[in-house]
Formats: sequence, structure tokens, C-alpha cells
Amino acid sequence: MGKYDPLRAYLRRKRGEPLELSFDDLERILHALLPKGAQHHDWWSNDVADDAKTVQHRAWLDAGYEATLLSGERVSFRRRSPPA
Repeated sequence: MGKYDPLRAYLRRKRGEPLELSFDDLERILHALLPKGAQHHDWWSNDVADDAKTVQHRAWLDAGYEATLLSGERVSFRRRSPPA
């Protein structure tokens, strides 16, 4: 089981609901601390080439969400638009 698999599973259970989670919420879901890099917008990027996607990108993208880092260590997860 990968570190971000619990996040993928959590988001899939939400069935596309928009969510806003704090870093504390995410760490509870993951049962692990987020890395320092999570404080930067790039870490939460959704526009990543397939060969450059990391395990965290795959977690929310595979669940059908896009992530946006907000202020105050909060992250918004919104359902991805279907491909055109």
C-alpha cells in the first residue's frame, strides 16, 4: 500500500463532492505527516505530464479530483472536468 492510497480511497468515497481539507485532516487520513514540500503550490499541481506524476498527484487525479493549495495550510479538492 502506498503512502497516498488512503487519500485516493477517501476521495473516491466522496463521489465527487467538493472538499476543503486542512493539512491536519490530510495527515489524519494518511496516518502520516505531509512533507515540507506540501507547503508549496507546485506540490499540489494538477497539470503534470504523465511521466512526471508523483504518487501524491496520482492519488487525487486517479480519484477524479484536482487539488488547489489555499492559504492557512488548507487544500481544496474539486471534481475534474471530463476530457473534451
